Amino acid sequence: QMRLVESGGGLVLAGGSLRLSCAASGRNLRNYAMGWFRQAPGKEREFVAGISVNGGNTDYADSVKGRFSISRDNAKNTVYLQMNSLKPEDTALYYCRANNLGSVTWGQGTQVTVSS
Repeated sequence: QMRLVESGGGLVLAGGSLRLSCAASGRNLRNYAMGWFRQAPGKEREFVAGISVNGGNTDYADSVKGRFSISRDNAKNTVYLQMNSLKPEDTALYYCRANNLGSVTWGQGTQVTVSS
């Protein structure tokens, strides 16, 4: 069974950067499309970024385009989310998700707080 563990969250000033990591165990990530989602207090969980199995295709929410970048290192069984030019509205709990033909696994989340 796959387990995902996110790390790299924290408190940062507006305009700053963070890099989130999502490390997988129990399964090899190379067979999974990966995504990052976030959930702010009182709001629904929303899509942030996604990357295809081989890393050749990426997709981003309009709100983060040009600021966030998703990447993967299948050899390290890890997916990353580089977040630049952070804004207070990026404050949320960030989750990693693995998807293989509808079989979905979520991580426990890492908190990102951006202060103005």
